[in-house]
Amino acid sequence: MVIQDTNIKTSIFYINDYHGKAINMERTLTAGKVFDTLNKSEPQKDTFKLSSGDIMIGTDEKTNHIAAMFQNLLGITATAAGNHEYDMQEKVASVFPWIKYKILANNVNIKQENPFAKMLTQTSIVEERNGHKYGIIGCSPIDLKQRSKAGVVQTDIDVLSPKETLNSIQNEVNKLQRQGINKIIMLSHLGYTLDKIVAKQTKGIDVILGGHSHDLVTGIEEGKNLLYSKNGEPVVITQAGRDGKNFGILNLEFDQNGVIKKVQNNIGYTKDFSRFAPAKYIFDKIFGENETCGYIKSAPPPVPNDLLSPNGHAYFIVDCIRKDLDCDIAILASAHIRGYFEAGKVDTRAIYDILPFRTRLHKINYSEKDLVEAFKVAAKSFTNVSSKPGIFYASGLRYTVTDKGKLCSMSYVDKNGKETPIDIKNPRTDKFYTTVLNEYCAQGNDGFKTLNRPDKILQIYDFSAARCVENVLKSQKEPVEIKTDDRIKIIQG
Repeated sequence: MVIQDTNIKTSIFYINDYHGKAINMERTLTAGKVFDTLNKSEPQKDTFKLSSGDIMIGTDEKTNHIAAMFQNLLGITATAAGNHEYDMQEKVASVFPWIKYKILANNVNIKQENPFAKMLTQTSIVEERNGHKYGIIGCSPIDLKQRSKAGVVQTDIDVLSPKETLNSIQNEVNKLQRQGINKIIMLSHLGYTLDKIVAKQTKGIDVILGGHSHDLVTGIEEGKNLLYSKNGEPVVITQAGRDGKNFGILNLEFDQNGVIKKVQNNIGYTKDFSRFAPAKYIFDKIFGENETCGYIKSAPPPVPNDLLSPNGHAYFIVDCIRKDLDCDIAILASAHIRGYFEAGKVDTRAIYDILPFRTRLHKINYSEKDLVEAFKVAAKSFTNVSSKPGIFYASGLRYTVTDKGKLCSMSYVDKNGKETPIDIKNPRTDKFYTTVLNEYCAQGNDGFKTLNRPDKILQIYDFSAARCVENVLKSQKEPVEIKTDDRIKIIQG
């Protein structure tokens, strides 16, 4: 007698935090086609493609159009509303016609007259595969207002507190269970730390597909990403890093009661896949003219930690800003660089893929004290949850920081290479430097309150850092060598 396996097999292709990286979207579409082909041989398997948010980025309409089109082409069923899905503020209505998937958030309250109220109309959905029903719920980040520019997000949208969010999640799960649904997936943009709390302090969730904290969660490890709910059932947590470098495939087997019996978590690397030609053609048309700006002779490899590692690619960018806009100091927050240069031709699409935020640059007269206090905040990223907000890269400054988040020393380096120490214990309030940085930091976001000096603004440019890189590359007669130097030193503290 043959004993039939009654377990329900499920395979989920998952993505998060692409941040408008169109080239990696093109590669992911190829990976998605492979996923589809492999699963055709197992029609009894339930398959999904799901997103945990921040596929969009910034206010640029073209980039967000492409992000929406990418998710449509990939076949995404639903996504969580990450903080970058809110970036377009009052202009968000312009992306509505492009979106064919559901955007879910059960922990926000939105004024009905706000355009987001039309986009975020559901807190959960029910999907059926092969006669099996799945509940899918979504969450936006608790720190949404802190991660967004001033605007309608601050005035028209309320985000529930961590405790209220837990209650809201449990209520949503209870509602789904009352419909007889026993397989529940949460699309979370809460971050890995909160995801683990949700897993252990709720009942009924089986899978948490995470985002926001940019963790690359590989494999399955009990106590790390295999936890147990309040009623003792297994909960699996995943997350696939940031910037579309990775995607995940989660294979599961549920019993008839919706309890996970087997699980396998595989991480794929988009660099291993070719760019999907039809999407590349369409995206090129949307972006418009793509111009070759220059050539890179050599460049260092990508850094191991996007938020905390000294980064030659970032040094090149801030040096371009300083040179192009003739300032004493140029600053770039590590969270705002989303890729790396490669040897060979550099075109405008590649530059904007590395610097996808189209945030305007500001030139501001900062005192030594303003700068020192801001760099102290950035230094704390070494010990902050999820390494937020990340370290500062600068042209015109050298500094030393401990791996425990303490700023140890800083000096100003003028355009002739002369280095002058700054007394970080007693920084001067009467010594000023013309400094260029992007609008997000200039408005004091991410805890950089000391940088919010509207009375000291000298100029607001109508372009982002990418324009400066374009201009400098075009001015070079020879291919550029990008190098890492010792302007940032990290020591044990």
